[in-house]
Amino acid sequence: MASREGKQPKVDVQLSLGPQVRQDEILFGVANIFAIFNETFVHVTVLSGRETISRLTGGMKVEADRDEPFSYAAILADQDVAE
Repeated sequence: MASREGKQPKVDVQLSLGPQVRQDEILFGVANIFAIFNETFVHVTVLSGRETISRLTGGMKVEADRDEPFSYAAILADQDVAE
């Protein structure tokens, strides 16, 4: 049997795809919220609507599929977008 190589530690990289802003600058955006029976989509764009700042769904924030249709998943997604 082949020997296993040592596991390398996972490096957590903060990826920011939105517009570049300074530390003291306030960024305005438009939040488009689409809520259906079993999912909530939150899509935040700049005022012109051409560039996406953040895009999350309730299903991206919960571990189990059974938690997706409840408001808890939508609250978690909204809190992450607000940060």
